[in-house]
Amino acid sequence: QVQLVESGGGLVQAGGSLRLSCAASGRTFSSFDMGWFRQAPGKEREFVAATAWSRVTTAYSGSVKGRFTISRDTAKNTLYLQMNSLKSEDTAVYYCAARDRGPPQSIATMRTYDFWGQGTQVTVSS
Repeated sequence: QVQLVESGGGLVQAGGSLRLSCAASGRTFSSFDMGWFRQAPGKEREFVAATAWSRVTTAYSGSVKGRFTISRDTAKNTLYLQMNSLKSEDTAVYYCAARDRGPPQSIATMRTYDFWGQGTQVTVSS
């Protein structure tokens, strides 16, 4: 079992930046693949970014690639999402998720993640 707690969300103007954090506790953080997903009002939850336990595999959705960066600090048991050049369409609740080591080709697949945080709201004003 692993517990995930997100923080760092808030209100920001378009073009601005935010850094989300996800603090993990429970089982060994370094053994999990970790990801960020988001859900906008009236829309389904979607993949944003993920990083494998080995850090060899990192994936981004096309809509955030080049603007967002996912990283993890094993010593702090924390996952990060640096979000730059934010757009109004980035407004959503952002969720941190974890899964046991899995095949790289499915790292962006939401149903393969077993553990979820409660989410943090990001609002981008235009």
